[in-house]
Amino acid sequence: MPDTPPAHVPHGGHVPHGAHIANRVRLTDPFYAVAIFREAMELARDGRTIFMSVGEPDFPTPERVVESAVAALRRGETHYTVPMGIPELRRAIAAQYRERYGIEVPSERIMVTVGASGALTLTFGVLAEPGDEFIMADPGYPSNRALMTFCGATPRLVPVGAAERFQLTAELVDRHWSPKTRGVLVASPANPTGTTIPDGELRAIHEVVRARGGTLIVDEIYHGLTYDTHPQTGAALGDDVFIVNSFSKFHCMTGWRLGWMVVPEPYLDAVERLSQHLFIAPPAPSQWAAVAALEPESIAIYDRQRAELHRRRDFVVPALAARGLEVACTPDGAFYVYVNCSAYTNDSWQFVRDLLHATGVAVTPGRDFGRHRANEFLRLSYTAPIGELEEALGRIAAFLDGRRREGSTR
Repeated sequence: MPDTPPAHVPHGGHVPHGAHIANRVRLTDPFYAVAIFREAMELARDGRTIFMSVGEPDFPTPERVVESAVAALRRGETHYTVPMGIPELRRAIAAQYRERYGIEVPSERIMVTVGASGALTLTFGVLAEPGDEFIMADPGYPSNRALMTFCGATPRLVPVGAAERFQLTAELVDRHWSPKTRGVLVASPANPTGTTIPDGELRAIHEVVRARGGTLIVDEIYHGLTYDTHPQTGAALGDDVFIVNSFSKFHCMTGWRLGWMVVPEPYLDAVERLSQHLFIAPPAPSQWAAVAALEPESIAIYDRQRAELHRRRDFVVPALAARGLEVACTPDGAFYVYVNCSAYTNDSWQFVRDLLHATGVAVTPGRDFGRHRANEFLRLSYTAPIGELEEALGRIAAFLDGRRREGSTR
């Protein structure tokens, strides 16, 4: 197999014959997780494929949430809503901040968006000028870099490792600040590592950013999916912080394409104006489903699912270590483990393709998540029942045994 992405994942600099592709797109890296997913789906016809590459829960949207959307459709909720989102949902989100975090966030500062990606697009769209830089951790979620680039800014990637639990610190932010820096993006819990930023450290980062005259953006799409700690929201730091969140992960609604953002008051008009042109409004049925997703009966379902993910994490981490794969940091939340595979390969992209074709187990290469030692790492999702995870890890162990016998460092 070639040591390149499949043909359907174009290289950043490739221009198809006869087509003029805008430079902002050519500068966008391929999404390797999607490439692996496509390849795994092609192989899935034999029924052997186990997906440990997918960044979504395996739990379905709760029936009561689905029924809320169905009821909305039947009563004619099929038209545009107001761009900021229906008032019922914005008030329900504000209530969550009050009940879960003990803080008041006015519903007027909450904007419902087309997924967290929509929220990030709006955030960078109102903040970024050409030449601006935003500090972010390397490794980190690839679309954050892509959306930043699309909006004209430059990601300033700061290498982080196990010593920092793969997270930015106030000291790192201060050290890497430059005259071009416009702001800082952090994610807690983070993709691909599942680690969180301690509340005190996040507060210190905010103090550095504020003192430097920048803007802090906090990605909280995995809030609710933490196991040993319950981090405070970045919204508690002050009303100058952009918060990005989503119904995809904790609420098991990836296909509904719905998120929200908490917007500092001076930016509200600009965010709404840009949203009107980019999205007009979030999907109406999804918004009514989300209202039900925030009700106590739904939260009880999600909390049980979080307990199951906790159980899977506690199974997967020692099981990987026993099979010769080092988990760099035990995740605090989300549903990922970031695994060092450097004992077996110096090319994580080729490694995951070899693994997929040999065993039917799909995982994600580290090169999706940045530049820093990316070829030494894999991301594994524990979004499958423990029986499937046990089977997948057994296949991976057999594959690694074969690599040891070969003495391969491909």
